[in-house]
Amino acid sequence: MTIAPPREKASLSRSVRLFRAFLREQSDPDHFYRVLAEDSVRQLGEYATLRGAAVLDVGGGPGYFADAFRADGAFYLGLDPDVGELSARGAPAAGMIRASGTALPVRDGAVDVCYSSNVLEHVVDPKAMFAEMVRATRSGGTVFLSFTPWYSPWGGHETAPWHYLGGQFARRRYRRRNGREPKNRFGESLFPVTIGQALRWARTCPSAELVRALPRYHPWWAQWVVRVPGLREVVSWNLVLVLRKR
Repeated sequence: MTIAPPREKASLSRSVRLFRAFLREQSDPDHFYRVLAEDSVRQLGEYATLRGAAVLDVGGGPGYFADAFRADGAFYLGLDPDVGELSARGAPAAGMIRASGTALPVRDGAVDVCYSSNVLEHVVDPKAMFAEMVRATRSGGTVFLSFTPWYSPWGGHETAPWHYLGGQFARRRYRRRNGREPKNRFGESLFPVTIGQALRWARTCPSAELVRALPRYHPWWAQWVVRVPGLREVVSWNLVLVLRKR
């Protein structure tokens, strides 16, 4: 696994910008997801050429990532199993289909880049989704996968930080205080995925090489935390895995 800094160092100002946008996720999701999508395309561009590339976005939602990838010259196909997510900005964006991340509707080696942002923790069988993303990517292509680790401060999503006392406890507390279920329901649409698990899947995958593992929002000089078991689960906030298909 490569541990050298990326070609374009992630700066502290970038981290601050992303964190500020993150704080507005609930009140202004348009702003947050546009900032995140544009930053994601820049980050992915460190590992793959996007102009002219066929990109499959697993969990593309309402189209923010579609806009960003197409602006960079990629041929984009996105999928999401949730009709509500697909239509969050009105009609589903062009090139979006309804499908499952654990059964991708594409042939083996169909795309140059298989991408997913903040979806893995919402899948009943995250290892199956990981395997499907690798399967769908051509030899020499790139898999870029990010997710929110369970033990990070935002691991319980809107029920955080009470998820540290258990996912069901946090869900019940949210329901009592708000009179409704959280959007991300532990055991139904939110599951505990750890960095240790994800690294084991990546390192033992026979058909892909782990190129890089890094905390998505951190500046370059803080990316060492991913190497420290235990600590990385809490302070990484969001993990990125970059793999190259063999």
